[in-house]
Amino acid sequence: MQVKEDIRKQIVGALAGADFPIKTPDELMSALPDGPDTTCKSGDVELKASDAGKALTADDFPFKNAREVADTIINRAGL
Repeated sequence: MQVKEDIRKQIVGALAGADFPIKTPDELMSALPDGPDTTCKSGDVELKASDAGKALTADDFPFKNAREVADTIINRAGL
């Protein structure tokens, strides 16, 4: 569970300055500090934004806050 919580905190932190709602995948990638290259790490787990973005669908948008983004990505990644 620690890995899941670490990744969640990193995603939320990365989106701290983002303007919500985020309505599209492009808006989400633009809101991240390193765009699609933004990477979250915990232990042996590494999650790159570009990979996480592939797990999202149009139905996931709009996101209302960073926690919602983090929870959706974590659930889709199977963490």
